[in-house]
Amino acid sequence: MSVAVYNTLTRKKEPFVPIDPKRIVMYVCGPTVYNYAHIGNARPAVIFDLWRRLLEQHYPQVIYARNITDVDDKINQAAAEQQVPISVISERYTKAYLEDMAGVGVQPPTIAPKATEHMPEIIAMIEQLIAKQHAYIAEGHVLFAVESYSEYGQLSRRDRREMIAGARVEVAPYKRNPGDFVLWKPSTDELPGWDSPWGYGRPGWHIECSAMAAKHLGKVIDIHGGGQDLVFPHHENELAQSCCAHGQSHFARYWLHNGFVQLRSRKMSKSLGNVLTVHELLKQWPGEVLRYVLLSAHYRQPLDWSEQALIQARKTLDRLYVTLRDHALDGAEASKLPKGLADALNDDLNTPMALAELNALGKQLANAESAEQRRLLTGQIKASGNLLGVLTQTPAEWFAAQKTAVDADKIEQMITERNAARANKDFARADQLRDALTDLRVIIEDGPQGTTWRVE
Repeated sequence: MSVAVYNTLTRKKEPFVPIDPKRIVMYVCGPTVYNYAHIGNARPAVIFDLWRRLLEQHYPQVIYARNITDVDDKINQAAAEQQVPISVISERYTKAYLEDMAGVGVQPPTIAPKATEHMPEIIAMIEQLIAKQHAYIAEGHVLFAVESYSEYGQLSRRDRREMIAGARVEVAPYKRNPGDFVLWKPSTDELPGWDSPWGYGRPGWHIECSAMAAKHLGKVIDIHGGGQDLVFPHHENELAQSCCAHGQSHFARYWLHNGFVQLRSRKMSKSLGNVLTVHELLKQWPGEVLRYVLLSAHYRQPLDWSEQALIQARKTLDRLYVTLRDHALDGAEASKLPKGLADALNDDLNTPMALAELNALGKQLANAESAEQRRLLTGQIKASGNLLGVLTQTPAEWFAAQKTAVDADKIEQMITERNAARANKDFARADQLRDALTDLRVIIEDGPQGTTWRVE
C-alpha cells in the first residue's frame, strides 16, 4: 500500500509521490531554545519522528532535517532576565531539548542545523530577494514585500486583511504594506548580530528556515512539517520567500501540520501559563507512556492531555509487557509489519488505529496455542513496537524501572503493616492496605517464604 498524506496546501488527502524515490527530503521546524520544551512542543517531534520511521519502511533513504532556532528575541529576553550570556541560554536548552526528546523515543534527525551557523546562506538569500525586487531596505531593516508575490496566502488561505488582523504581524511605519515581514533587523551592541550589507544585525525568524532547508535539502523539498500554529505566519512566509528566491512554483510538495495539545480544552502554551514540561513529566512517567499518549489521537486532531490518559497508557503498556513476558516465544526476532497496522499508518499516519492493532496482537499472543503462532505474533509485535517507538525494552527492564520509580521503603512498610493486621485478624485494615498498594500498581504475592511484591 502506498502512503497517503493530508496536504495542508491542497486541503485534501493525497498519495505521497516523492521528487526522487531514492532520496526523500523532509524539513520540520524545531524548537526556539529559551526554556524547557512543554509536552505540546514534543508532539511534532514525536509525530514527525514516526513519519520519518514510516517513510524509511518504503524508501531507501530519508533525509530528515529539524532545525534549532538559537537566535531569537525570546532567547535575548531570557538571557537578560537571568543575567547570563545569550549563548548560555541557547546551549542549555538545546541540550535539554535533545535529552527530553530522546526520553520520549525521538531519534536524532539526519541533520540538526542551527540558525547561527548559517548566516552566509541567510544573507545570500536575502540578497537574492532584493535583487529580484521581492524585498526592500527601510530604516536598517530588510523586509519581504508581500504584494510582490501574487500567491501569498495560498497555504493559510487568508486574505491580507485577515492576516494582519488575526496573527503575529508587527505594524511599523517603515513598512510599505502592514503585512510585509522582516528578513533582517538591526542589532545593538548587547544583542547578537552579524555584519551584513545592511549593517550589523540579525535575521528574522522566517528566513532562517528557508535558508537552512535550501542548503541541506534543496530548493524544492518533499515534506515540510510542524505544528498547526506555524501555518501562518511562519510557513506562509517561508513558502513565499523560498519560491521567490529560487524562482520555483513550490517550496514543499506536501505540507503536514499536527494539532495542538490541550489541557482542560485550552491550547497548551507558555504564554497561557498552562504548560507541562517534558523535563518534569519524565521524572514522574516512563518516556514510553508519554509517547503512547502523544500517539493516541490522530496527529491532525487536538490531543487532550490528562493524568487519566497517562494512567491508562501505562496500564496498556504494562499489559503488553506482561503478555510479552509470559507468552512471547524466546528468540523470536522482529518480523514483517502486520498488514492491519501498516495499512493504518500508511493512511495519513492513523495512530489510533495502529495502536488498536497493536493491542489486538497482544490479545492474540496471550491466547496463542501453538509455538508457530507465538513466533509469528511475537515477531509482529516487536516489529510494530520498533516502528511506533514503544515496547522497546525487555519486560524485565520495564518492570525493574517501574519498581525503581516507586518508594520501596514505603512499600515495604505498608506490606509489614498489612501482615501485622492479618496476624491480628484485622482483615478490614489488611484489605485497605492491599487496595492502597494496588492503587500504587504494586502486586503482592503471599507464599511460604513470605510476601513478595512487584510493580505492574
